[in-house]
Amino acid sequence: MSGFVDSRSERRRAGIGTAVFAAAPLAVTVLGPWLLTRWEVRRPVPGGVPAQVAGAVFLVGGAGVIANSFVHFAVEGVGTPAPFAPPKHLVVGGLYRFVRNPIYLAVVAAVAGQGLLLGQAKLLGAAALGVVPVAVFVRFYEEPALTRKFGAEYTVYKENVPGWLPRLTPWRQAKPKDNLA
Repeated sequence: MSGFVDSRSERRRAGIGTAVFAAAPLAVTVLGPWLLTRWEVRRPVPGGVPAQVAGAVFLVGGAGVIANSFVHFAVEGVGTPAPFAPPKHLVVGGLYRFVRNPIYLAVVAAVAGQGLLLGQAKLLGAAALGVVPVAVFVRFYEEPALTRKFGAEYTVYKENVPGWLPRLTPWRQAKPKDNLA
C-alpha cells in the first residue's frame, strides 16, 4: 500500500469528500424507499417475523458495509467512490478483498431489507430493477476507467476478486519479489 506518503491534509480532504458523497447511497437506501412506501408496514407482513428479521439483518448489514467501504476509500484510497473525485490508490483492503463492488451490493441489500422488513414487495422489485443500470455502469464505465487509471494493478485485482459474488476467503495481494539475481 503506497498510501503512507499521502499528507494529512489529503486524507482529511478525502474523508470530507467521502462523507459528502455518502448522500448518494443515502438517497437510494433511505429517500427512495421512503418515497415508494412512506415506510408503511404492510399488515400482515408476508413471511412474518422471519422475513422481518432477515430484512433487518440485510438493512443493518448493508449500512455497515457501506460505512466500512467509505472508510476504506477515504483512508486507503485517499479519495472517494465518486467518479468526479476518485481515489489516488486502488482500494483492495477490507471488504474489497472479498468482492469488487461491496457498496453496490450493500445498497441492494439495504433496499431489499426494507422491503422484507416492511412487507413491501415494491422495494424488492426496485432493488432488482436497480441492479441493471448499476451493472451496465460498472461494466462499461467503471471497469474501463479503473483499468486506465491503475493498469496492471487493477487487472490483477480483477482477475482475483469477483465483481458480484464474494469470495469465501480474502484475497491477499502478492508481495513483489526481490530481484536477487
